[in-house]
Amino acid sequence: MDFRLTEDQRALRRGVRELLARLFDREALRSTVDSPLLDRELWRELGDAGFFSLRLPEAEGGAGLGLPEAVLLFEEAGRVLLPGPLVATHVAAGVVPGAAEGAVVVTDASEGLVPWLDEADVVLGEAGGAVPVRSVDPLTPLHRVPGTGRRAHPSRPAERLPATEAAEAVLLTAAEQVGSADATTGTAVSHARTRTQFGQVIGGFQAVKHLCAGMLVRTELARAAVWAASVTGDPVEIAGAKLLADEAAVGNARDCLQVHGGMGFTWEADVHLHLKRAWVRAELRMPAARAEETVAAAL
Repeated sequence: MDFRLTEDQRALRRGVRELLARLFDREALRSTVDSPLLDRELWRELGDAGFFSLRLPEAEGGAGLGLPEAVLLFEEAGRVLLPGPLVATHVAAGVVPGAAEGAVVVTDASEGLVPWLDEADVVLGEAGGAVPVRSVDPLTPLHRVPGTGRRAHPSRPAERLPATEAAEAVLLTAAEQVGSADATTGTAVSHARTRTQFGQVIGGFQAVKHLCAGMLVRTELARAAVWAASVTGDPVEIAGAKLLADEAAVGNARDCLQVHGGMGFTWEADVHLHLKRAWVRAELRMPAARAEETVAAAL
């Protein structure tokens, strides 16, 4: 099977990258870190651009594209650390009125951790009794549901996604992780090419070369798994892709910090933001233990 992108898919990826460079550049990222509130104007602009309606039929105002194209979309979102419950709103676009247009913010309580609960208009799953918890990621405020079977969050309807859509949400989260892994790989390589130590660029040292090479391997392995699962839609392949994508995002962010040395741990650097987001994403949908059980049960 040929998994190379078509010309239309490459054009979509370029277009999304250009869109996000305009709507959410590094200055916007740092501004959001300082004031972590969901930007409703940005949300509506994403809706106008078709971010949430990408997979809806053209008759319903969408682009009529598929899961492989949505994976490309969310890779780009992961690259720039675009904040907000993007996956839940995208998946709910055909279910919740207003989600496709970016007029409604949808979040998901399926794993017990609920991102952006205070900003959401609609919550999928049971979020009643949710209590705020301190998030390691300043761009992902979290609540935790202490138990199951509780009533829905006050004034917000409780809905559940069918199993297919829930699996797709896992895959799109994995795609975000791949985008983050790719971004930290590029950041590490760029730094290794310019940072000097002992009279030469640090990229000339074998240890740094090995770190960067390992990051590339993790990224491409995870990307191949995510792209393949987007074609098959198989739940077991999606679980395996999520495992690989989580490993790539977390592992690459850690290695990128290593390449940067002490500089990577400072608040001014973006590297630590990728690590923190990767940690959170790994727990939001199909954490490793459940993904491993899913894969093991199918063997």
